[in-house]
Amino acid sequence: MSGVDSSIRMLMDDMLETMYDAPGIGLAAIQIGIPKRLVVIDVAKREGEEDDEVKDPIFLVNPEIIRVSDEKAVYEEGCLSIPDYYAEVERPARVWIRYLDRAGAMKEMEADGLLATCIQHEIDHLNGVLFIDYLSRLKRERVMKRFAKEARRYGD
Repeated sequence: MSGVDSSIRMLMDDMLETMYDAPGIGLAAIQIGIPKRLVVIDVAKREGEEDDEVKDPIFLVNPEIIRVSDEKAVYEEGCLSIPDYYAEVERPARVWIRYLDRAGAMKEMEADGLLATCIQHEIDHLNGVLFIDYLSRLKRERVMKRFAKEARRYGD
């Protein structure tokens, strides 16, 4: 994806609405079947705010991680693609990224805490990686069996 135009901004708005409705804190376009390197994130409400009106969305077009810290952090992660399953995942505690913003301007950002984890999680989606790929083989197989069983149950 080369740039940001009105159709991309409309897609970002739709993705943001989908993410808030889920509810989630991040969504990659590929999760809704759109093969574009596009991510929306909003961690504002999850950092202690109760008010549903607290919003601070971030739009990342063609995001890339350009540097990570040696320091690690562990957060319990979940995913809209794998509902009702959560697991602790260790990732770099701080990341530096480069991306195009909503207006199409090239930006760089440094992030830590929950935002750093969410950015890495969503960029992983763009690269075909799920958070369960960071789990032990045994835990990952349990999750896959559970979802295969659910799929069979609802597929009938």
